[in-house]
Amino acid sequence: MKVLLLKDPKEDDCGQDPYIRLSHPEGYGGLIFTSPRAVEAVELCLEKDNKTEALGSSPNGCFGICNSHQISCFTVWRKSLQEKWNAKSVYVVGNATASLVNKIGLHTEGENCGNAEKLAEYICSRESSALPLLFPCGTLKREILPKMLKDKGIPVESLTVYQTIPHPGIQGNLNSYYSQQFVAIGPTTAHALAAQGLPVSCTAESPTPQALAAGIRTALQSHGC
Repeated sequence: MKVLLLKDPKEDDCGQDPYIRLSHPEGYGGLIFTSPRAVEAVELCLEKDNKTEALGSSPNGCFGICNSHQISCFTVWRKSLQEKWNAKSVYVVGNATASLVNKIGLHTEGENCGNAEKLAEYICSRESSALPLLFPCGTLKREILPKMLKDKGIPVESLTVYQTIPHPGIQGNLNSYYSQQFVAIGPTTAHALAAQGLPVSCTAESPTPQALAAGIRTALQSHGC
């Protein structure tokens, strides 16, 4: 029995620069990350050292454009913005996402929530700020989390920071698998597969390799493999 693992390549992640909004934590009640890809996109932005123009902090504390080879977005983040965001809530789904958020110096909560729906319930039980939560996300994000929060009167501002695109050879690689069942690592992946008419036999209970492996075992057992 062969198992085909479908995973988008990290180096192809792309999207709009989130730094402008991240540089104004005073306008938000906190952050939401439901995908490791979103964190990686933000980190790439912070580490990028623009040699012609970099966002810097002026003596009066205002952000503006400065021509400098020395100041990078990541330097400004470490010296100023990181502390301001840590004074707010940073909600995440899963330990993998939490680990990456910790890597850029932010404290997290909600990582034990297995999916976006459970995280939304967690946020609703705690959030009271009138300011919107900033939600860096991908183009394939499901609307369940923003909708649940907005239904509870919690404003959310989504920011697309990466795009998921199919591998150019995916159609040919999948031809021999169309009659088989698929196991998805999360609801977003399951929804995307179903939208393409592909059969999903199981969805992992949480976005972890262990849960995915358990889902594969369940799918194989149901087919007598």
